[in-house]
Amino acid sequence: MAAASTEPMSDSANWQHEPVLFGEVLQALRPQPGGRYVDATLGLGGHTRALLEACAPDGSVLGIDRDQAVLEEAVRRLGALGERLVPVVGDFADVGSLARERGFAEVDGLLMDLGVSSPQLDDAARGFSFQASGPLDMRMDQRADLTAADIVNHWPEEEISHILWEYGEERYARRIARAICEERPLPDTGALADLVARVIGRRERIHPATRTFQALRIAVNDELGALESALPQALDLLVSGGRLAVIAFHSLEDRIVKQFIRREARDCICPPRLPVCVCGHTATLRPVTKKPVRASAEEVARNPRSRSARLRVAERV
Repeated sequence: MAAASTEPMSDSANWQHEPVLFGEVLQALRPQPGGRYVDATLGLGGHTRALLEACAPDGSVLGIDRDQAVLEEAVRRLGALGERLVPVVGDFADVGSLARERGFAEVDGLLMDLGVSSPQLDDAARGFSFQASGPLDMRMDQRADLTAADIVNHWPEEEISHILWEYGEERYARRIARAICEERPLPDTGALADLVARVIGRRERIHPATRTFQALRIAVNDELGALESALPQALDLLVSGGRLAVIAFHSLEDRIVKQFIRREARDCICPPRLPVCVCGHTATLRPVTKKPVRASAEEVARNPRSRSARLRVAERV
C-alpha cells in the first residue's frame, strides 16, 4: 500500500480536477452501502470520493494509479473518507493481481477513466503537453525506463512512422517521422511541436502536433496493451450484477472497449465460417449502454477536456 503524505506535494494545492461524466458514472456503477469497488485509474480521486460517500458507512474502494505523487495527493484530498480507501501504486494492466492481493477478489463495480490527469497535462516538466516546453518524458509512471526522448531521438524512422500512424492516426506520419530523424536530437517538447507544425502546417482547429503527442504518449505507456490486458481481469473480479464502466478519450481505446463488451456479450465467438460452435464460450456481460455516453453541452462548456470522453458500461451476468 502506498503511504500517504502528510504534507501536500509541490503546488498540489493548485491542481485543478473535475471528474468527467461524474453523474453518469455514479448512475452506471450504482454504488450501495457496504459495496466494494475498484477505481483502476484513481487520479485525484474525484470519482472515488463519490463512490466512498455512496458506499458508506462500511463500503470500500481500491484505488490504483501509476503516479506516486498523484496518488498521494488524492489520499490527502479525500481526508477522512480515505480511511475506507486502499491506495496502491501500480499499473491497471495488473488490476487482477493488485485487487486480489488486497482483498478485492470480488467487487460490485470497477471504473477505468483512461484520460491523462490534469496535473500531468498541465505540468510542463512531465512532457505531456505541447503548450509549454518541457522534457520529452511522457511517463505516467516515473519509475518506467522508456521515455518519449528515447523514441524521438533513437528509434528508426520506420518505427516512429508506424506508431504515429497506428496510435495517432496521423495521415502525415511518414513525413513527420522523416523530419524528426533529419533534425534530431530534439531537446524538448517545444522543439518537437514546432517541427511538426512546420512539416504539416495548420490544417485543422486542433494543434498540428496533437496526434503526434498522443501517439508518443500511448507508446511510452503501452496504453492500448494495458487496456487489452486489464479488461478480462476486470471482468473476472466482478460479482454477478457487478458493473464495469470505462471512459475512453479517443477512438483506439473506445474500439477496444466496444469490441471486448460485444465479444463477452455473445454465447459463441467462433468464426462465422464454422458450421457448429466449438469454442464453448458463454456470455459473461450484458451491455448497459448501447452507444457511448458523451458529456453534455453544459459539461463541455465547463470542462473542455470532457468533449472527447466516451463512457461504456456493461454488467456481469
